[in-house]
Amino acid sequence: MVKRVLFDTSSLVPALLEEHPFHIPCLFWLERALKIECEGYISTHTLAELYAVLTRMPRQPRLLPREVEKLLGNLAGFQKVVLNAEDYGDVIRRLVTLKLPGGVIYDALIAQAALTAKVNLLLTVNPKDFLRLGPDVAEIVVVPSGDLG
Repeated sequence: MVKRVLFDTSSLVPALLEEHPFHIPCLFWLERALKIECEGYISTHTLAELYAVLTRMPRQPRLLPREVEKLLGNLAGFQKVVLNAEDYGDVIRRLVTLKLPGGVIYDALIAQAALTAKVNLLLTVNPKDFLRLGPDVAEIVVVPSGDLG
């Protein structure tokens, strides 16, 4: 069975930037998705976040918007997960139930995209951001390594 993998921002930034300390394990997963050895998924929220992060990273030379657009073109074959109004309501209810305030909502939106797409894995370099969102999310969280898990 081919694994369905949702990539979060923290796994895609290193995959796209050679100088990042997590480049090799994240690139391993990106290459698997590009070769269709696993099905790549990305939330539309992550696309926006990637653009924001990559165009504002403190690196020299700074990536220009056109360069970032070209990098994001690598993700053209990924399934895009779009959340609807009901999904947003579910995310807010989850956070209220778990008593989680503030910016965690952005991680919860990515987790909701993973649940909506029924992926096997949510790939992240920041597992703690997702593990607190409940057992249904925690069971799919994976930190990138050179293994298809």
